[in-house]
Amino acid sequence: MGLLTHVVRNEAMRNDPQEIYNWRVYVLTCSACFAGALFGMDTGAIGGVLKMDTFQRKFGYIQYSAVAKANLEANIVSTLQAGCFIGALAAYWFADRIGRKPSLMYSAILALIGTALQAASSGYLSCLYIGRFVGGIGAGAASMLNPLYTSENAPRAIRGALTGLYQLFIVSGVCIAFWINYGNLLHAKGDSQWIISLALQGLPAVLLFFGMLLSNESPRHLAKTSQWEKAATVLAKIRNLPENHKYVQAELNEMREQLNLERRLIGGAGFWDLQKEMWTIRGNRNRALTSIGLMVCQQMTGTNAINYYAPQIFTNLGLSKTETGLFATGIYGIVKMITCAAFLLLAADSLGRRKSLLWTSIAQGLSMYYIGIYVRVNPPQPGAPVPPAGYLAIIMIFLFAAFFQFGWGPVCWIYVSEIPSARLRAMNVAIAAATQWLFNFVVARATPTMMVTVGKGGYGTYFIYGSCCFAMFFFTWFFVPETKGMSLEKMDEIFGVIDNKFSSLDEEAGIEEKRGEHMELK
Repeated sequence: MGLLTHVVRNEAMRNDPQEIYNWRVYVLTCSACFAGALFGMDTGAIGGVLKMDTFQRKFGYIQYSAVAKANLEANIVSTLQAGCFIGALAAYWFADRIGRKPSLMYSAILALIGTALQAASSGYLSCLYIGRFVGGIGAGAASMLNPLYTSENAPRAIRGALTGLYQLFIVSGVCIAFWINYGNLLHAKGDSQWIISLALQGLPAVLLFFGMLLSNESPRHLAKTSQWEKAATVLAKIRNLPENHKYVQAELNEMREQLNLERRLIGGAGFWDLQKEMWTIRGNRNRALTSIGLMVCQQMTGTNAINYYAPQIFTNLGLSKTETGLFATGIYGIVKMITCAAFLLLAADSLGRRKSLLWTSIAQGLSMYYIGIYVRVNPPQPGAPVPPAGYLAIIMIFLFAAFFQFGWGPVCWIYVSEIPSARLRAMNVAIAAATQWLFNFVVARATPTMMVTVGKGGYGTYFIYGSCCFAMFFFTWFFVPETKGMSLEKMDEIFGVIDNKFSSLDEEAGIEEKRGEHMELK
């Protein structure tokens, strides 16, 4: 606790009871965040697997032309994103009907089935495609459910850090998969090289299933389904306080007030009622459009272009040997993991969401532009030593990864899971996650072709993604307000569903906040 109070600097940390920052909230968050590792392990594994000669020979495309090979590899990679898109949308219904916890467990089972099919594909592209699609449904569902579940359980002072752990588990999965590929290339023989890499994608699914088996349901889901006694019991347990404690009661009262207000606004709870509530009420519409915009921006940074095709990108920058490219890819994964952890510990709930997005937009754009200029002006030559400018371009790849993890990586997931109203939270997160997977698909499908067609060495690819990064600065400046340290129920004030709604939790905690006119997205 002493460390938290020194690192996390917001009003909620200073005023809320210290008992709420206990081991239970960290354990259940980490259990759910194995959902992130599902996606991360696949992202890290597939790029290296596609470059293994044993895999290319087994699936019969080692002699293809550069463009034909790029198209086939793009199809293999993007099949997972197609499944993820469907899974993220479908998970909304299950999350509201059967709960967050069982839905996460079912998504783990689907991911495990998909992994088994991929590992057993043995040269049959159809089996590989089906495995990646089924696994994608599981990973996509989990990507929507995890931020939703975590944000509904987390104390508000550290909600950003806990929700952002999803991103940390993603990059940890990416990093582990990178090094598994590297180890397999050095030590495994024959088809074992790619089979082991694909099979180990199932490990996070197993950990997610058993982790959620031992975890509780979200208290806000229980409240939404009118299970108030269970909600009170679960909330008191997570907060490590008795049920009659004023903090627990205040949090329950905020849930009750918000749910009652939302029901008065629209009434019914059917699909079309919720759609009407989301798109006809200005504050809810602002939240949905902001969530969609953030996820489009996240993918258009080009981060997953590097994640999926890092070995090819490092080769294009002059690291010609497969082993060297995979080693550099492994270092790239370590950089992502360390910088994401640093952000969650030092900045997520202190610097805040908005500032993190603003400065990293510019930093990412500059990194991409340098790489594009280098490839355009002094394109690497096969077999030639890498010049100093080339090593700087490689460093820019690492810096881009660091900048992304200090902003657009974790912040988007934090933001889209905390801003929706209670009745619309599952639907809003589902739409955001589906948007993320749709544009992830676009990036995964387009990047290999761009690298061989958009200018020599694909230099135009870096200019395209860099320009998108610069544009994101203006999107954030005009449309993304700050939310650090605020309860989920206070988001109505920021986005304008109602005016001057007083927060019970802030009243009980003794926080005096400036009242007045609240920010509203135009």
